[in-house]
Amino acid sequence: MTQNLATDVAIVGAGPAGLFAAFELGMLRIGSVLIDALTEVGGQCTALYPEKPIYDIPAHPAIAAGDLVAALECQLAPFAPPRLLGRRAVRLEGAPGAFTLTTDQGDTIACKAVLLAAGAGAFGPNRPPLEGIAAYEATGGVQYFVRRREELRGKRVVIAGGGDSAVDWALGLVGVASAIQVVHRRARFRAAPESAERLAAAAARGEVELVIPAQLAALHGPAGRLEAVEVADPEGGARQLPADVLLAFFGLSTDLGPLADWGLAMENQHIAVDPATCATSRPGVFAIGDLVAYPGKLKLILQGFSEAAMAAHALHPVVFPGEALHFEHSTSLGAPAAR
Repeated sequence: MTQNLATDVAIVGAGPAGLFAAFELGMLRIGSVLIDALTEVGGQCTALYPEKPIYDIPAHPAIAAGDLVAALECQLAPFAPPRLLGRRAVRLEGAPGAFTLTTDQGDTIACKAVLLAAGAGAFGPNRPPLEGIAAYEATGGVQYFVRRREELRGKRVVIAGGGDSAVDWALGLVGVASAIQVVHRRARFRAAPESAERLAAAAARGEVELVIPAQLAALHGPAGRLEAVEVADPEGGARQLPADVLLAFFGLSTDLGPLADWGLAMENQHIAVDPATCATSRPGVFAIGDLVAYPGKLKLILQGFSEAAMAAHALHPVVFPGEALHFEHSTSLGAPAAR
């Protein structure tokens, strides 16, 4: 259903950074609306790895990505910003204080400022070039992320890739999958050194088999039902690995989509911002999270949270021109409530 809304700030992206930005704005008595191309909030944390543990969130030695999103939703609940999900922001017209943002579904949002928190933009998996792979994708024989660990219980799993996702899920499925084989084209993994060491230890205990060096060559099984993954070694030898599921972790392809046409200064396919304010080159438009670039930028959820707070304070003068903002700690402001 098409909607026409009026608010202070349109937030494009409802991942962790976008959710926390809506909270920070609410604490400053600034209204917002959340817009996201996905049908659920949480960005990649919800869409790609809700059960994957995150270890660098302050005060949480470990927290599942989905639980982090749920906690952010609980924190944001007092402000209850509207959500336009399953929509992409496509056009921005006007000037600071009087913008009109339009979505691909025909929604219009009248707002005073825009905050881009769209992660890396629209994303999708990099698919290995294997014949007939679409049929196996349709049946779940080939997957690119793990939504529910229990769905793989008792299954023979082949994991392809050498980064953090491949290594983390190889370790995470120990004791769940009946067999785990990791295929990588070289002996050295690109994952965190500690994780790579744990994987080597798991392999030494016989919990995981490392099939290296090797690359995916073919999929086998009738009517999209995976039975084996064929791999090839550098000498031209071939081997079939019995499998119920292939988890292919070759990264994501990303696309800023219409945002790339908004006249924003770019740096290596990222949006350039002022690190002190998160302001883009277009007045009234701010950006935070993985889609931004500035000296010293780290692609961490933690830094996205910090940028959300900085951007909220920096755009206050756009929403309330001429009104001084007196900084207050949350302990002074009191418990969050609709303002």
